[in-house]
Amino acid sequence: MIDGARGDSETRLKELHHDLAVGRTSYSRFWANQLRVTLTAAAYVLLQELQLRADRTALARAQVGRLRLVLLKIGVRVTRSVRRFVLHLPRAHPDPHAWQAIAASVGAVRA
Repeated sequence: MIDGARGDSETRLKELHHDLAVGRTSYSRFWANQLRVTLTAAAYVLLQELQLRADRTALARAQVGRLRLVLLKIGVRVTRSVRRFVLHLPRAHPDPHAWQAIAASVGAVRA
């Protein structure tokens, strides 16, 4: 079991470095690099929460890079009113059912 936990930790570190580029601190000022690392860490926490919410979907075993592509990096049409935002997914979305299930698990309601 210890080897499995170690492998999982190494996978998470690899995701941070490759998928979210946490090691990319190319600015010359310390505070700019600090902000970049902090925002990357916040994005990773968000993606981990989405991983947890994707438990009973086709994306249950997806890594951070795949979740980013399928859930966040998509073009949607946004309409808004006084009380709500409506996201209109494209018809060619790779997995609309998983997206809708995850959105519902974080509190979105279907219009």
